Amino acid sequence: QCEEVAYEERQYPAGKWACVTKGEPMYEQSISMSFMKLMRYICKENSVGCYLGMTVPVLNEVHLTKEGTNLEREVVTAYYLPGEFQQNPPAPTDPEIHITERAPLRVITRVFYGMTTEETILREISLFWELLGSTDTVLRETYIVAAYENPSIPQRRNEIWFICRA
Repeated sequence: QCEEVAYEERQYPAGKWACVTKGEPMYEQSISMSFMKLMRYICKENSVGCYLGMTVPVLNEVHLTKEGTNLEREVVTAYYLPGEFQQNPPAPTDPEIHITERAPLRVITRVFYGMTTEETILREISLFWELLGSTDTVLRETYIVAAYENPSIPQRRNEIWFICRA
């Protein structure tokens, strides 16, 4: 009998990412504005003036408020630079885009489908905690929402990532 895998653990290598941080009133506004900035960078607004190529997933790092009932306003949206630009990333023309070297990352991840709103993310975090049970092997305040498809796709594939402690 085949059962759907509830979650999986993954390891990601260190690498360079282009990141934008936004703190709009709504989560959807922050990721939309950040992604548009990143798309302009990917498409031409960079020091080499050429299309860099799209990589997936695009990551949205979120933080829970102290009470754990809402998301903090600030969201970091990150685009992984393709292999040929890892050593020497093209400089962004937009001062809000920062190139960041991220350390290796170990995550426990679970797939979900549909739009990503503050409400759906909080629900997914809660469902994932129910599934995992009590554990202190992952961070409790920082989570990552990984998007694999264009935001306009109604039932797009996303993942919620719980970050494992070092």
